[in-house]
This record gives sequence, structure tokens and C-alpha cells, in this order.
Amino acid sequence: MHVSRLSRRAVLAGTAAAAAAVSLPPAHGVAQAATAPAQSGYRWRNAVQGGTGFITGVLFHPSVKGLAYLRTDIGGAYRWDERSGRWIPLTDHIGWDDWNLLGVEAMAVDPAHPDRVYLSLGTYTQSWAGNGAVLRSEDRGATWQRTDLTVKLGANEDGRGCGERLLVDPRDSDTLWLGTRHDGLLKSTDRGATWKAASFPATPGATGQGITLLVAAGRSVYAGWGDSDGTAGKPNLYRTFDGTTWEAVPGQPTGTAAKVPVRAAYDRHTRELYVTYADAPGPNGQSDGSVHKLRTANGKWSEVTPVKPGGATGDGGTDSFGYGGVAVDARTPGTVVVSTNNRWSLVDTRYRTTDGGRSWTSLKDKAVLDVSETPYLKWGGDEPKFGWWIQAVGLDPYDSRHVVHGTGATLYGTRDLKHWAPQIRGVEEASVRQLISPPSGEAHLLSGSGDIGVMYHERLTASPSRGMASNPVFGTATGLSLAAAKPSYVVRAGWGDHGNGAWSDDGGKTWTPFEAQPDVAKSAPGPIAINADGSVLLWSFGMADPGYRSTDNGATWAEVASYPKGAVPVADPVDPARCYAFDTSTGTLHASTDRGRTFTARATGLNAGDTEFQLAVTPGRSGHLWLSLKWNGLYRSTDGGATFSKVSSCWASYTLGFGKAAEGAAYPAVYMVGSTATVTAVYRSDDEAKTWTRINDDRHQWGWIGACIAGDPRVYGRVYIGTNGRGVQYGEPV
Repeated sequence: MHVSRLSRRAVLAGTAAAAAAVSLPPAHGVAQAATAPAQSGYRWRNAVQGGTGFITGVLFHPSVKGLAYLRTDIGGAYRWDERSGRWIPLTDHIGWDDWNLLGVEAMAVDPAHPDRVYLSLGTYTQSWAGNGAVLRSEDRGATWQRTDLTVKLGANEDGRGCGERLLVDPRDSDTLWLGTRHDGLLKSTDRGATWKAASFPATPGATGQGITLLVAAGRSVYAGWGDSDGTAGKPNLYRTFDGTTWEAVPGQPTGTAAKVPVRAAYDRHTRELYVTYADAPGPNGQSDGSVHKLRTANGKWSEVTPVKPGGATGDGGTDSFGYGGVAVDARTPGTVVVSTNNRWSLVDTRYRTTDGGRSWTSLKDKAVLDVSETPYLKWGGDEPKFGWWIQAVGLDPYDSRHVVHGTGATLYGTRDLKHWAPQIRGVEEASVRQLISPPSGEAHLLSGSGDIGVMYHERLTASPSRGMASNPVFGTATGLSLAAAKPSYVVRAGWGDHGNGAWSDDGGKTWTPFEAQPDVAKSAPGPIAINADGSVLLWSFGMADPGYRSTDNGATWAEVASYPKGAVPVADPVDPARCYAFDTSTGTLHASTDRGRTFTARATGLNAGDTEFQLAVTPGRSGHLWLSLKWNGLYRSTDGGATFSKVSSCWASYTLGFGKAAEGAAYPAVYMVGSTATVTAVYRSDDEAKTWTRINDDRHQWGWIGACIAGDPRVYGRVYIGTNGRGVQYGEPV
């Protein structure tokens, strides 16, 4: 994901950050991630998709065989468990109010103390985002202590794939360094409990990069600087020998190809520091780059770039790219791997040298890719790519042939430098926008996500065998709907290169693209709905555009002039003539009783002007509507939206769904992300929202989870939750 940056913060003026150490609940352990129930009496697991997000960093522990950590831009951090062969999530305890901390800017380990691990958290630096925080653990992330910072961090902004901005000082395990984007360099002398501004010779600029990397080279520390323009006299690489005084590294490379130091790695055998550079921080926007090494013993620089960008691609284009990841072999002197980044024409690759950069071999050229465990990487039928957005690179210090690299969707690994497969078990990073649990058929779940479109989950424990829905392939899904009385009929909408909508008559296994679509669909595809018997489609677009209606599977479309612009269409689950839409600009519920031909206003004054809401219908009940209005509460109608009454049992409601009724109950179970008192959490009601039971706990919160929730109509108690960075979580009572 990507956002632009707005205002910069003032430099921290030497004051201590908020230093109250907060003990947090244990994160997942191995058994917990697989089978153990939560404290709430629910067992929580991921519906497996397999990665699906940008891996921004991977870090092998230099002193412990089989121990590694991984970070993502919006989905938290993980620890590799060698025994189970999977990644264990470490930050699922982060709750609703702290959603901005689910992005991991950097991580650090202590070579002298193998159980210590540190994370710097903060997703955005904009004014509306909260400040960052540092988590520290003495048990490899099983439990954490937290220190809140007075600065902001940007784990989902440009430069998020740059080097680790957090480092344990090589001369003192109690000292940590933290590089920021807008506030210079911070230093802690008590293992991350408190932080103060450190003297640093560069002044933050407006690029939002600041310090791009921190790396130890022997007893020295080097820092990359992303706010330079790369010209001589404006250095972008600094170092300290004593932990107090910083200086620009003499003789460092200049020019466009060395504008931004992206990552660095130190070969302790040869005492050489390898640095990858690009003309932009990435992951997008790079067109030039280089690789250089510094012999730290004598200060001599050498360029060791494998292939210089700018050559011809063979099809009339230019081979433009930057360099990203770099890792050295701890066992073999002079053996290094680097990655290209943003190389779209010839596809990104990894280069490997065994002679200190005098010669390089592309690992892509003879690579054999096996993505059978995560078929979506074929992107609708195409051959899988070796990688893109490759900025995270790792080389196992105990196995020279075990190499991994992150991409925009997965983590590839090899044990023989030839055969590659996703090494991603346990990592789920999708931003989930829509969920449907059909009442019949093979699949219990269909999901719509940002970046990876729609998936048909025939099993919850394996990545869908058909991968992403094809024909057309979507990047981000904007709509997903099922005909209540004909559940084999499903439609979807989203951002696609070859059409923006499709229908399925086999429950979402296979798809047929709409023969036509409104002109506005290509630039603003929005939510879509099917009426109960599948005879009518309603498609909504932007706030300036009318809704459209089709009665022939999308072959033709007609404008619905009375449809409220920008509203989300919702179909009555029983009566095919009824459809609903909520106009946020006026707080008015609109309804149609003629299969979507015309809409008229019904209830009014429902939180006018609030653009965030959810309108839900009760399965099997005509005219039973529920309106979630965030902190303005939950409202209910039983007369098709003519009137609404406020539900007194909760004061905040963000998303609502329904599942199979409890034994002896006449009404479906109601599931909600909201608050009945002061805690925003996941709740279930078996008595039409008169009372609620919290079904998640403090170890299972997943940040912001307000997009979608769905109960399973065939399995009582099972609920699916869409997260913003931790995929689909599903819970079952135990």
C-alpha cells in the first residue's frame, strides 16, 4: 500500500520520550498460532491466503541458528519458528486505538543476547496519525514492553523497504539507535525504555525519508541519509566511531545513481561495507541505481554494480531500475547478494557474487519457481514473477544456500540457489474489504481485498487453489455480492486492467466479465449488489455519479436517476423487488420497491454528513435493516427503512454481520465490531442485540478491523473478520 506524506514534525529537542513501560499480553506462541483457544473461549486463526502483502524486511539472527524476524508495512511483525516451519505473528495484541502501530518501520536484534528483539512501530507520519512507539522483548516477542515516542514513523510510506532504522549499538547492548524520517536520530541508553535526540550533522528535509538505514560495521555505526540530492558536497552516508560524534563518510559515491542509500551490509571477514543505492527511496519511482563497497580499514570505495540501469530492453524500452536489498554471507568472505528493484520490463532479480563484486550471477536466470502452495501468485493464469519490490533480502548465517527475498506479495526462499518457493506460512497481510459466507456450496467464504482482488476459499487452511479470481483479474476489489435466494449467483467489482466487473453462476469458482460497463466504471468502480433472485444488478460509483442498473448480467446498463449518488446498494434478502441505499450526505435511507428502477426517501436525520457507515440486512427477514454509524451507535429498522430505532445495548458500531442462529434461537446470530461500553472489540449476540458477548480478547485484536464481518450461516459461532493488514481472521467457540 502507499500514501503520500503531508506536514513534517519538528525535530525532537532533546527531551525524553514518553517512557512508561507498559506490559502487554503474550503474543502468539507456536501452539497458540495453530490450535490454542483464546482467553475468550474462541480459537482464532487466519483463513489462509498466503502472504498477499509487501514484505519490507527480513532479519536472520546472527547468533542463533533457525531464528529470524520479518516485518511488513501494515501487518505487523513475525518470528520464524524452525520446528513448525512457519512464521509466528508477534503484534496481534495491538488494539483498535493503536491501529497506527501495526506498521513496522524497523526491527533489531542483539547479537550478544539472543532473546532480545526490538520493533519500532508507526504506519503514517501525517497529522491524523498517532505517534510511533518502540516495543522491546526479552523472550523473542512472546511478551513485550512498550515505550511511546513523541515522533511519528512511516512504515507504509515511501522508503518503507529501506534498511533497518533501528540498531543495537555494537559496543554496548544497552544502547540503541533509532532513525526517524522527520526528527533526526534518537538514542536510548536503557535498552529502549527512554529516548532522547542525538546529535546528527544532517538536517531533515521535506522528502519524508531522513535516516534510511543504520548498520554496524565492526564497532562503528553507519547511517544512510535520504534527504540529500546525491551531489558532491551533500553527503548521504554518515558514521560514528565513538557513539557520540558523527561525520560524513569520505569519498562516498555521488550522482543520481547514488542519491539514496537504500540498504547496507557488512562483511566482517573482508571488513567491507556494501551499500545499495537508487535515485528514489522506492519501492516505486526508481529508475537508476548502483552498488558500492567501502573497505573500512583504509576508506577505499569501489563500484561493484552488477548491471547498470539504462540499457535497452530489446522491445524498444529502457531497462530502468534501482538497487534494493543486500546481504552478505557470514560463512564465506566476499559472497554477497543484492536485488534490483522497480525493474518492470525485464523483471527484478537477485545477483550473487563470490568474489567481492568483481563478477555477478543472476539468480533469476536459472530459477525454478514453485508457487503451488500460493496459486494466486500466478495472477490469474500468468507465470509467476521472480519478484517485484525486492528490498528485503536475507542470507542465512548458518546456511550459505538459504537465501530469501521479499516481494510486494510474498517471501521467496531457496535452499540450493535454484529452486524457489514461497517461505510464507503464517504470514497474512491482506487488507480485506468484503466478506461473504454463502449458505450453501463448496466454499464457506469469499473475500475481496485490496491489491489481490477476490478469492474463493474452498478450504480455510490452504491458499485458494484457483488463486485470485480471473477474467478479469482485479488489483483491489470494490464490491462483492451474492443473490440471497440464488446463492450460486455472485457478482464482483474492482480495479481491473480488462474490465471492472464480472458475474459467476457457480458460487465464485469461475467468472464471466460483464459484456459492457458504464464509462465511469473504469475510473471509479464502486460497490455492487444483486437483488434476491439474481435478476437485477445495482452498481454505484463516486459521489458525483449516478447509480446504474442491469437486468442481463451486465450486458447493458441504465442510469437510475433517483439513486442517491455514491451510496452503497443493499438488496433485500427475501423480496427481489426491494433494494436499499443510505445517503450519507443527508442521513437519509432510500428504498426501491420496483427492482431498483426508482428510489424514494424513507427515514431521515440519521447522522447526516458522516461518510462512514454500514447498512446490513438480516438473512431471511424482509425489511430488517441495521445501520452501523460508528460512535453514533447502531440503529435498527423492521419496516424496510421507514423508521429506525437506536439499539441501546451498544454505543459504537462499525461493522455488522449475521450467522447461524444459536440452538433454540429464532433469529440469526449477530456479530459486530463495536463497543458496548468502553472497549472496541468483536461481539456476538444471540438475542437480536439485546445483550452481547465479547468473543475476542486482548491477545487477538489486529488493529483496525472496521471494514467487514460475516458469520457463517452453516456453522454456529463461526465468524470471519476482515482486517487491515492481517488478512481474514476467523474464530470458532471451543
